[in-house]
Amino acid sequence: MFERLKEDIDCVFERDPAARNTLEVLTAYPGLHAVLMHRLSHFLWVNGFKWLARMNSHIARFLTGIEIHPGVTIGRRFFIDHGMGVVIGETAEIGNDCTLYHGVTLGGTSWEKGKRHPTLRNGVVVGAGAKVLGPIVVNAGARIGSNAVVVKDVPADATVVGVPGRIAGSAGVSDTTAAEREKTAERLGFAAYGQVRDLSDPLSQAVDSMLDHAKSVENQLSEIKSQLAELELESSSTPPLEGPDKT
Repeated sequence: MFERLKEDIDCVFERDPAARNTLEVLTAYPGLHAVLMHRLSHFLWVNGFKWLARMNSHIARFLTGIEIHPGVTIGRRFFIDHGMGVVIGETAEIGNDCTLYHGVTLGGTSWEKGKRHPTLRNGVVVGAGAKVLGPIVVNAGARIGSNAVVVKDVPADATVVGVPGRIAGSAGVSDTTAAEREKTAERLGFAAYGQVRDLSDPLSQAVDSMLDHAKSVENQLSEIKSQLAELELESSSTPPLEGPDKT
């Protein structure tokens, strides 16, 4: 129990730069309180104490502004930042290392019983005000942008924006190309803060083209330098021409 609590506290420090000390996190972070109270609610729920589970969940909602149904399955190191207005439905499943911001809804699209809420795999981040609806799967490492409305499965490591939610950018950009762009940007002193890989945006595409061009120019200059070095080496190894002997 104490190990899980320590993990929960540590993940707050990792993901919230405003966190200053353990006492502050324990006493003034409603997201942490909601998660801790949910663990008790879920324990009661799975052991048949449904009414007690719902009452504990109701009290947690009153105290934190965060509503988590006792039936929700939550993994380790789950962090809710700010938290006011977060709603998580009964059959939702949340993996390890996930993060939710305020106003997020993990909701259903049907009144039928059974699986009707989303599944978030490990490392998913859902931005403020986003709505993830239905029995869909948001795969590992995906990002849901603020105020997006997502009703379809999301691939791993994708970023979804807009209403209805769509994957930001076009497919086909390799990890190698992306890494080269990042390295070139660092050398140029440019930090593409918040830039999504191949975002469908003219400015972003222009930046990517500039970085690709800069990389191409660097490669050409490197090749020219190499050829010049070879020519100088050949020149220094060739004996000088001697004129006719005048003696």
